[in-house]
Amino acid sequence: MNIIKLANSKATVKQPIKIANRKRRKKHQKRSAFLRSAGFFIKWSVVASIWCALVLGVAVIFFAHDLPSIDTALSEFRKPVITLLAANGKEIAKIGQVRGTIVQYKDLPVYLLQAIIATEDRRYFDHLGIDLVGIARAAIANIRAGRIIQGGSTLTQQAAKNLFLSPERTLKRKVQEILLALWLEWNFTKHQIFTIYLNRVYLGAGTYGVEAASKKYFGKSATSINLYQSALIAGLLKAPSRLNPLINLKGATKRAQQVLTNMVSAGYLKEGRALTAKNPRFGLVRADESKRYGQYFIDWVVERLPSYVGPSAGDITVKTTLDTHIQIIAEKKLEGILARHGESLKVSEGAFLVLAPNGAIRALVGGRSYAKSQFNRATQA
Repeated sequence: MNIIKLANSKATVKQPIKIANRKRRKKHQKRSAFLRSAGFFIKWSVVASIWCALVLGVAVIFFAHDLPSIDTALSEFRKPVITLLAANGKEIAKIGQVRGTIVQYKDLPVYLLQAIIATEDRRYFDHLGIDLVGIARAAIANIRAGRIIQGGSTLTQQAAKNLFLSPERTLKRKVQEILLALWLEWNFTKHQIFTIYLNRVYLGAGTYGVEAASKKYFGKSATSINLYQSALIAGLLKAPSRLNPLINLKGATKRAQQVLTNMVSAGYLKEGRALTAKNPRFGLVRADESKRYGQYFIDWVVERLPSYVGPSAGDITVKTTLDTHIQIIAEKKLEGILARHGESLKVSEGAFLVLAPNGAIRALVGGRSYAKSQFNRATQA
């Protein structure tokens, strides 16, 4: 009996030892497998990172090899004035910084600077030219809305575009815009970049820069505009042609009110102050011109002008083939036809083009209302 008990006791001792050994072996095998997997992942992550860096480097070199001349762009602070004449020699448009001079950041009303930052780039003084937070926020907002309602470009990127690049929307141009924005941030202070932006941005009615726009719309320097006028100018940045207050005062006013709301949410204004500023008597634009015929034609000429005259540092005058008498008749005819027959024909828009026997354009109407839509149906549809 004692022998049997001893044997049984030995058996009971060896069994847990074997189980423990097996557990240790399995644990060691799992650890080894994990280490092998981790090593494999790290190895290929490093390889992939190297390849990504190489591809990115090649892409940067490719897009950067034909960047425009920075020195030339920076030296041309004033856009040349372009004067367009009709066939009879009558002036139909004057485009450019007609009365504006270069204004410095420190000389402008703080309201104007705050209005632009609150509406266009609230993190301007925090980012380094590219705002990843802003890009992510805009992407989320656009996805939720199912359409593009926000952009991710910073003021620095917009300054780079205004200085160096054409308005075309391509991947190459966007990459170049980013590279130039980083270059600007590296070489200039935030206040200097803002000054460049304020003097080069297009603000409708053929004006470039806040000084020219202020003189065009309010008859005074940008250094002396009030809160409401500052909000109106900042609002033009979204769509300067469509919101031009000389032809779309209602749209410009609505946008200015949104800018004031933005200033409240950004902490620049108290709500009561914003409501007071929204009163039209504080900032109505000068009604020196309520409408100009031939806006679609003017845009079409200006867009194509660079291919004919090339880069120009001076003011230029262009005589066109437009017949102002025929142009006015064409615009009125199109509006009349659409008003009388548009509903029955289920047509809400149209275009009108009058050509001379030699192909010269005598009249061009790109749509029913330039204020509502700048899409030129005569040339783009």
